[in-house]
Amino acid sequence: MTTHVELRRGAYADSVTLLQVSRTVQGVEGVAAAQVAMATALNIEVLTEMGFEVPAEATPNDMVVAVRLAEGGTLDTALAGVERALADASRRESGPSEEAPPRTTASAFRRTPDAIALVSVPGANAFVEATDAVESGHDVMVFSDNVPVEQEVALKRAAAGRGLLVMGPDCGTAVVGGLGLGFANVVQPGPVGLVAASGTGCQQVLALLDHAGVGVTHALGVGGRDLSADVSGLATREALRRLDADASVELIVLVSKPPAPEVEAEIEEFAASLGTPVELALLGAGHPDLTEATEAVLRRLGRDVPAWPVVGSAATPSGGRFLRGLFVGGTMASEAKIIATGLLGSDGHTFVDFGDDQYTTGRAHPMIDPTLRLEHVARAAADPETAMLLLDVVLGHGAEPDPAALLAPALADVRRPVVVAVVGTAADPQGLERQVRTLADAGAEVHLSNARATRRAVELLSSLTGEAVS
Repeated sequence: MTTHVELRRGAYADSVTLLQVSRTVQGVEGVAAAQVAMATALNIEVLTEMGFEVPAEATPNDMVVAVRLAEGGTLDTALAGVERALADASRRESGPSEEAPPRTTASAFRRTPDAIALVSVPGANAFVEATDAVESGHDVMVFSDNVPVEQEVALKRAAAGRGLLVMGPDCGTAVVGGLGLGFANVVQPGPVGLVAASGTGCQQVLALLDHAGVGVTHALGVGGRDLSADVSGLATREALRRLDADASVELIVLVSKPPAPEVEAEIEEFAASLGTPVELALLGAGHPDLTEATEAVLRRLGRDVPAWPVVGSAATPSGGRFLRGLFVGGTMASEAKIIATGLLGSDGHTFVDFGDDQYTTGRAHPMIDPTLRLEHVARAAADPETAMLLLDVVLGHGAEPDPAALLAPALADVRRPVVVAVVGTAADPQGLERQVRTLADAGAEVHLSNARATRRAVELLSSLTGEAVS
């Protein structure tokens, strides 16, 4: 097959735009593979793993256009497709607008004084923008990752002194008054309010509650480090106070990745002082998983606990020794690791969070761009030590428009059992039922509960080794 790689000096587009361009070019007749990306170190690594040779003189200021032709494809047709896709993307970005966008955070607030600031810029610049918002007297959601923890502490201390809420940094999900921000699932309003030091953990609870017919009006993300020893729950306290003051909230649920023990104790004491009951869903050894915590919420509300759906059936592994967990959601990876290693031990099993800062520097989050995980799916499937794969797919606004469309063909080529947790609601734009069916048709066993998916993977792996797992 013919391979073509070229550098375009000084050309630039953001990673999300180039992801869309790459997908468009991949659909051009005669193109077997395509990647259009800025020549950052991580993107060069991905291109190399795809079999493209990037010129050594490439710099992050260069755009790489890489295409591989299928049999019968022509380079002229492929490159014409690249030009059309780039031109279409440019027109979308520079479309007509009745009013010029504000140039600064301060000018934006003058135009909309009651707004919440949503900061989504490179982590090195996020602190300045978020500080402007706080100093202007506004709450802020910091979607940006790669923000130093000392800046997070300074920002949240400043906000606490003003009675303001900082959601983030690395706050992927929030629902405020029924309006979703970031990666947000579509849910009905209801009696539950969430505080979440966990993006996909928040989405998992939202999805399970939605399946049980329980709505959520507010889900206040506070960033995955908020319950760490460094940050000490600064934003969590403010978020709990706000939900406690909201008469529409009957029950508060606090969701978090494993917190620092001393912070956990302080937050438990603070929660007990509130007038609104608080259900804790804190991951960690000896704690319930998120599905069990959600079931406790339902019982506390007097609701029935439904059967969590499973579609498809994975076979017992026929070889290999290890479970490979490849996740786009950090909390999904953390929960799976806690459950699986508690049952199997940690020797040899791996759980990778492709949304971690080390994988997102200079590239879009894997819930937007699945390229890196797809490469690792193929690599893990080719490893004879791999017994089976455990994956997640996270739906909602902001995520891939059709994640199963790219993942299902990759799974069809995997000669290993695959268990997938799909985190989403029936009203999500990707179509929960369609996503589940597509993945099941590709051979995966699909669960709505990440914890149940993990336990199923452990059960199957234990059948291979003949070891009983309780």
